[in-house]
Amino acid sequence: MNLPNSITLSRLLGLPLILYWLHQGTEIERWLSLIIFLIAASTDWLDGYLARKLNQITELGKFLDPLVDKLLVLAPLLALIEMDLIAAWGVFLILARELAIAGWRINPNLTGNSDIKGANWWGKSKTVSQIVAIALLIAPLPSEYNLISQFAFWLSVTLTLISGVIYVIPSQKLTQN
Repeated sequence: MNLPNSITLSRLLGLPLILYWLHQGTEIERWLSLIIFLIAASTDWLDGYLARKLNQITELGKFLDPLVDKLLVLAPLLALIEMDLIAAWGVFLILARELAIAGWRINPNLTGNSDIKGANWWGKSKTVSQIVAIALLIAPLPSEYNLISQFAFWLSVTLTLISGVIYVIPSQKLTQN
């Protein structure tokens, strides 16, 4: 367990606080939830940066990082469904893509390769769009921002699906050769 992997796991520590404060419903607690969410999300960049800088990129890290990212994104999204702030079917599309790609990544028969691939540009933009959407939805903003929050959410759903298709297509070409 190296420093970047420890930072990756530390993102999970904020999740109970995010969910607790989000469900309390007061403006202050929603802001606290948002702050913890953004701190946890920002460590995604930090662990990757340190892994590259310290030359500590590991297969464990390439596995843990996207798994923890998924938990950090999906848990608040499920809470936001419960709060009736987003459509469940949008979250289902995100969840379906994440499960499909997770299975795809670890099955060498599908990818033609036993190495776990890191995220490409589309995967990173998907993650950023999800973080922005969740942050806007968690923040206790005036109702004038509802349209912006919903747009950000549906943009993240779209980028999630596009990134999933792009992730699978190159692997399909490799296994057909």
